[in-house]
Amino acid sequence: MVHGFPSLVEIGPGTDDGPMSDQIDFKLSLRVIMMPRDTNQYGSIFGGVILSYIDQAGFIEARRHGIHRWVTVSVDQVDFKAPVCIGDVVQFLTRPIRKGTTSIKVCVRVEAERFDTGDTIEVTEAELTLVSVNAAGKPIPFDSPPSAGIDASGGKAP
Repeated sequence: MVHGFPSLVEIGPGTDDGPMSDQIDFKLSLRVIMMPRDTNQYGSIFGGVILSYIDQAGFIEARRHGIHRWVTVSVDQVDFKAPVCIGDVVQFLTRPIRKGTTSIKVCVRVEAERFDTGDTIEVTEAELTLVSVNAAGKPIPFDSPPSAGIDASGGKAP
C-alpha cells in the first residue's frame, strides 16, 4: 500500500488490465505560458512549478478514464534535461501506461516551445500513479459511474 491506497502491484490477480500498448499516442493535456512569477533567482522556471503542472496533466489523463476524484499516490523519478524560461510555452502530453481496477499509471512528457526561436525542446518525462477515490477517500473502481461532484440524489455535491 502507498499512503493507504493499493499500488498497481497490490491490486491483485485478474484486476490489472496490464500494460497499455506503446503505440498509444500522447495527447495534449495542458499548455501553459511561463511568466516571471514562476522563476527562481536564476531566471529559469522553478522545478516545482513544472512538477505541479505534471500532476495536473496526470489528473487530466486519469479523468479521461473515469469522472471521479483522483489522487496522486506516486511520481516516479523526474530528471530535468533542459531549463524552461520566461515566455516559453510548455506543453504537457500524456498517455496511459497501465490500468488497474482503481488506479492508472500515466506517462507525462513535458516539452517547451522557446519564446525566442520557436524551437521545441524536451524538458522532462514522468510517470504518475493515480487512484480514483470516493468522497471518503476510499479507492473505487474507476470504471464505475461518475462520482466527482455528484451527491446520492443526482445533484451537485457541496
